Amino acid sequence: MKLGVNIDHIATLRQARKEGEPDVLQATLEALEGGADGITIHLREDRRHIQDEDVFLIRRHVPRLNLEMAATDEMVAIALKAKPDFCCLVPEKRNELTTEGGLDVIRHSDTLSSVIVSLQKARIRVSLFIDPNPIQIQAAARAKADYIEIHTGAYAHPHCQNPIEECKKIKDTAQLAHSLGLKVNAGHGLKYHNVTSIAKISFIEELNIGHSIVSRAMFIGLRSAVNEMKTLINRS
Repeated sequence: MKLGVNIDHIATLRQARKEGEPDVLQATLEALEGGADGITIHLREDRRHIQDEDVFLIRRHVPRLNLEMAATDEMVAIALKAKPDFCCLVPEKRNELTTEGGLDVIRHSDTLSSVIVSLQKARIRVSLFIDPNPIQIQAAARAKADYIEIHTGAYAHPHCQNPIEECKKIKDTAQLAHSLGLKVNAGHGLKYHNVTSIAKISFIEELNIGHSIVSRAMFIGLRSAVNEMKTLINRS
């Protein structure tokens, strides 16, 4: 199973003073040295952390770039110029602290289908960030996405009352998506103490993890924090 490391919160710290530190490119290279298989960044519409220039800079230095973005004309135009390996389409609210849930693929099927076609024509593989809901998975297959990324937030939430049941939902969803010809990633809220159950799900190809790794990096360094997470995943 691959590990994609999200470095958004390195940029969050930089933007607190907007003086160029910490350096997101250095963070990118450290994550790769620690064993990351790719880098994930989210270019938000309000530019609260990752900036446009970061996208193009990081693109030049990584073997696998996953660009998370809203399905808007502005973001599609940037993606078509930057040419990431993957685009993960996510819902986005201006006042949210972090992405709060998956896309409603059924409700926005026309818009999403159009964006998917535009990106795929540029040879960019497209993923849809979706809650573990069979109906939404079926809609993603109809929309001709290449991947889904299962939103693991309910499972990973500190107050989750039944993580075993939530993990089973994720596993069943991943199996359904696989049967429909979709490739499967997963992420959101995963931490060192809860990642192994998800890493055991054979239908999932990649986990995208950011906040927990960056938090751990404050104490042991980014390269070591990535290596610890990668080791946990490999042992599962």
